[in-house]
Amino acid sequence: MKEKEIVLEAMKKANEPINAGKVVELTGLDRKVVDKVFQELKKENLIVSPVRCKWEPVNK
Repeated sequence: MKEKEIVLEAMKKANEPINAGKVVELTGLDRKVVDKVFQELKKENLIVSPVRCKWEPVNK
């Protein structure tokens, strides 16, 4: 499973907006990897930020 899929799955399971630190906690991925994936997901408009510094998938 790719990192993108892992991060998106963790965000969907959280069922609320979460920050990168929480994604690291839930997935066990390295923080640098999560930050990189977040940047890619933002560019692809797959995640949105309803609350400052917290993110959620566009289509839960």
